[in-house]
Amino acid sequence: QVQLVESGGGLVQAGDSLRLSCAASGRAFSNYAMGWFRQAPGKEREFVAVITRSGSSTYYINSVKGRFTISRDNATNTVYLQMNSLKPEDTGVYYCAASRGYASPVTSGEYDGWGQGTQVTVSS
Repeated sequence: QVQLVESGGGLVQAGDSLRLSCAASGRAFSNYAMGWFRQAPGKEREFVAVITRSGSSTYYINSVKGRFTISRDNATNTVYLQMNSLKPEDTGVYYCAASRGYASPVTSGEYDGWGQGTQVTVSS
């Protein structure tokens, strides 16, 4: 099982950028598709982005396309989420997740491991 630790959250203004990092421990990081989810206050956790095991393919929800970029470094067991042009509606706790059994999972049930989350707050 892989253990995940997110970092990089914070309080920013609308239009600013943040880069989230997720460090994975354990073996065979490259065997996991990696995703980012977020949860706003009073709302359910939602899928944001996923990257395949090799990093060759990515997929995003429509609301972040063109603003967010997911990437990974299998040499350092790290996945990133670069977030540009942030909006107040991007506010929430962002979670990193790992999936061994699916190539490009987009639902929380397809993931095996989760980080503890990092808070992102975007003020208007």
